[in-house]
Amino acid sequence: MFVSFLLLTALLFTACGGDAEPAAGDEAAIEGDGDALRIAIVTSPSGVDDGSFNQDNYNGILAFMENHSNATVNAIQETTGDVAAAVQAVADVVADYDVIVTPGFQFADISSIAEDNPEKMFILVDANPTPQGEQELFDNIYAMTFAEEESGFFAGVAAALETETGKVAVVNGIAFPSNVNYQWGFESGVMYANQHFGTDAEVVELPSYAGTDVTNTNVGGNYVGNFADPATGKVVGDALVDEGVDIMFVAAGGSGMGVFTAAMEAEGVYVIGCDVDQFDDGAYSDGNVVLTSVLKNMSINVERQLNAIMEGTFQGSNELLRADTDSTGFVLENDRHQLSEETMEKLEEVYELVQAGTIVPAANFNGHSPDNFPGL
Repeated sequence: MFVSFLLLTALLFTACGGDAEPAAGDEAAIEGDGDALRIAIVTSPSGVDDGSFNQDNYNGILAFMENHSNATVNAIQETTGDVAAAVQAVADVVADYDVIVTPGFQFADISSIAEDNPEKMFILVDANPTPQGEQELFDNIYAMTFAEEESGFFAGVAAALETETGKVAVVNGIAFPSNVNYQWGFESGVMYANQHFGTDAEVVELPSYAGTDVTNTNVGGNYVGNFADPATGKVVGDALVDEGVDIMFVAAGGSGMGVFTAAMEAEGVYVIGCDVDQFDDGAYSDGNVVLTSVLKNMSINVERQLNAIMEGTFQGSNELLRADTDSTGFVLENDRHQLSEETMEKLEEVYELVQAGTIVPAANFNGHSPDNFPGL
């Protein structure tokens, strides 16, 4: 349970150390013996140094390279954010690499490329591949999706327990399923804390920044509309602060840095980091605005699949990863969060319930809503 999660989280933090972060397009290699696996990671415009989603995937590759010293990685940054352009960026380089890691929902259509290149391996993060005819599974694509709603749930519980104003919010990038999962999980967590822990927190939404999901449904929330627009992120953050919000859960990639800045410029306002431990991102002259961070342990799972490729045990599949595989969670180290001891105890309590499947927070397509989900 928590022991195994703590060990995996410690590995994640080691991988997230910021010493080796070549800019997009740079080739990184470790000298010495080992197998010369050629790896590419193709990312959204925010690149591999976004301090969040893309970087965690990249860190999984770097962790693998530490034990496979002739492996190389090239970080390729697709600059438009367009789905068709993202897939084309993969097609442009597929001939040059053994493995291509594609973090993001926008890469789901690489299934057609995988079919045409059966000798290449693909690690798809945050999406299942688009079916080709009746085929949904591909021998050379390991697709991992995460129950982001679980990590969002932990953020919502923490925010509800720690807010001083009684107003909290979640700021997202684009209403891809993973982001909506975070949003609805957060709202579920606030609802749970209000009902079970005696809090009275309100989730604030700005109608002008409501999100539209992949089915063209208005999902509400606060969406920047981009993962690489910190200026608009700050606008959204400032507007929420003006509404009295004092804790913002930020799931917006590079755009989230603008929300962090808004919190730093306000008084008594905190953020909850997303995907990775973002405590260092919250430091400024007067202290630190990161209350805690909730985790989606991508780096560990990317490294696992690269190891499987080297060991000859790689199998294409579409996997949904949850707390029961230590793939979702929150920061445990005392010097990496600012939560009260009481809040941590309650988070550990609900973590075990989520891990056991007793609590199933609402997600974009799981049939539950933030005010009606198993365990509420």
